[in-house]
Amino acid sequence: MTGRFAFRTGGITNNSWRNGGPGATSADEQPVAKLLKQGGYATGIAGKWRQMGETPRDWGFDEYITDPTASGWFWQTKHLQNGVEVTVPQGTYAPDVIQDFTLDFIRKHKDAPFFFYYSTHLVHGPILHTPDSKDHKDNSARYDDNIAYMDKPVGALVAELEKLGLREKTLILFSGDDGTALTFPATIGGRMINGKKASMLEGGSRVPLITSWPGVTPAGKVSKDIVNSTDMHATSLELAGVSPPAGFKYDSRSIAPQLRGESGSPREWAYVQLGAKWFVREQGWKLNESGELFDMSDAPFTEKLVTASADTDASKAARARLTAVLADLNPAAGKTDGIAKKVKKKTNQADGE
Repeated sequence: MTGRFAFRTGGITNNSWRNGGPGATSADEQPVAKLLKQGGYATGIAGKWRQMGETPRDWGFDEYITDPTASGWFWQTKHLQNGVEVTVPQGTYAPDVIQDFTLDFIRKHKDAPFFFYYSTHLVHGPILHTPDSKDHKDNSARYDDNIAYMDKPVGALVAELEKLGLREKTLILFSGDDGTALTFPATIGGRMINGKKASMLEGGSRVPLITSWPGVTPAGKVSKDIVNSTDMHATSLELAGVSPPAGFKYDSRSIAPQLRGESGSPREWAYVQLGAKWFVREQGWKLNESGELFDMSDAPFTEKLVTASADTDASKAARARLTAVLADLNPAAGKTDGIAKKVKKKTNQADGE
């Protein structure tokens, strides 16, 4: 939303949710939807809106549908649609509701530029039956059902864009929001990913990013460039021809050139934070808030701690580079999210998948 690291904005830096009090505010930021709206884009959002606070409209979205409470990701009978609480029959499946809203938004705005943020509930805990599920008794089968069902609205969305003649005019960015599921181990090529959600390991922060723009983005290409989630802000603005406000501190870097098949200016490093822990990561090395350096040559499967006494010329140079990066960022001096710990203690809830 902001194109900035959370420690700069006062946003939530752990896996809790905002419930009033301190936090990033739209008035203090330059939200991507608000800037695109000023550039002539219709803007919409469907799905989860947990950590931002205020309403999506405050952040620049013309139309929205989301959960009625900050802590919710599945609703049972109620949701918010453009500021109005809507009651639906018991058993209504939230992913279907947000899918219908999304397709309706696209149809209404098919003749003008639009930006849509689709924050799907799938796949996320609690792992529930989908409308296509059989009477599974174990979570693993239901988890597979959830993944399969998530694929359906993506396919339907692509089909609708093709039907409306918008497919070659539309860039789709598909990404995970955090690491692999807490209770469902993930492998790549038969090897287990190191760590999982809520950890500071690769499995807790490394996510897929799939881009699709027929006739523009090279088909079937895999890029090894480092991309940070903040980069969606600068990328969207560049592709829309919208200039960001001058003199405002961003952490975002556009990947628009790479989407066009050009080399661009890839990041040297990415920054990741979870509560009072953080690290900066380049292609071969990672340095955390405690000064621990890790050899990432076999990531995401292993991360080898390299002590200063065992430094090689390569690790010593990496330690110096990344130490300088963290010193410049200085996350410890940033804004805090004290409300997050307060809310988590009060509710005793965890965000699990």
